[in-house]
Amino acid sequence: MIIQKVGIIGAGTMGNGIAQACAVVGIPVVMVDISEAAVAKGIATVSGSLDRLLKKEKITEADKAAALSKIQGSTRYEDLQDADLVIEAATENQDLKIKILKQLDGMLAPEVIIASNTSSISITQLAAVTTRADRFIGMHFFNPVPMMALVEIIRGLQTIDATHDAVHALATALGKTPITVKNAPGFVVNRILVPMINEALFVLSEGLATPDDIDAGMKLGCNQPIGPLALADMIGLDVCLAVMEVYLREFGDSKYRPCPLLKELVAAGRLGRKTGHGVYQY
Repeated sequence: MIIQKVGIIGAGTMGNGIAQACAVVGIPVVMVDISEAAVAKGIATVSGSLDRLLKKEKITEADKAAALSKIQGSTRYEDLQDADLVIEAATENQDLKIKILKQLDGMLAPEVIIASNTSSISITQLAAVTTRADRFIGMHFFNPVPMMALVEIIRGLQTIDATHDAVHALATALGKTPITVKNAPGFVVNRILVPMINEALFVLSEGLATPDDIDAGMKLGCNQPIGPLALADMIGLDVCLAVMEVYLREFGDSKYRPCPLLKELVAAGRLGRKTGHGVYQY
């Protein structure tokens, strides 16, 4: 299996980031969303991201034009039919993902690989709703996609070697460093990261230190580029809460209980950068 054209469901932050990563290395992309406005916004985001690279002299005007020419925006699933791989990058909602995957499965040729960019939902479970479970895989990119080198490749119970190898080769072609992990809640990186964020919120709620000092401690003492509380605001506190709730439900272990302060902040609508107020105010 050789992946020469990629389809993406979702033109939001992750979808347009994946589209850019493909386009800059010359891989044609079809990026699909529910409305023309959403598609246009996604392409505009890619254009703006390329402009920043242009100002830093990391690319030329010709490079930018070439990359944008590789991205086709659409609101029609039918435009995905000649893709070798379709990556679902919709909102982290299991019911929505299953609905999309069933639609894709019914219209794509049997040999087409489907991947999900989920950060927490079982790849084995998602694969089972399709008729191509052997050609289904997790491809977890990290935000911001154009900058982050890591891609977690998650094998479901049914995923065959040929599927894994094709997706691994694509990730490498994108200039990323793929790691292969087994299917489990949170996979590897988020399994470690989100409980650390949750623990930082417990430390904050117990009044042990200020948010600034907690983040400074982890940056200076553990060589992290950004503190856990600032990172929580960047990810979205609602996302952090949802992930912890998945861990608690799936593992049944109290060590994954969400911090009450995290619940309170989410209940107040203080979700982080996207709402202008989380642990910090923006």
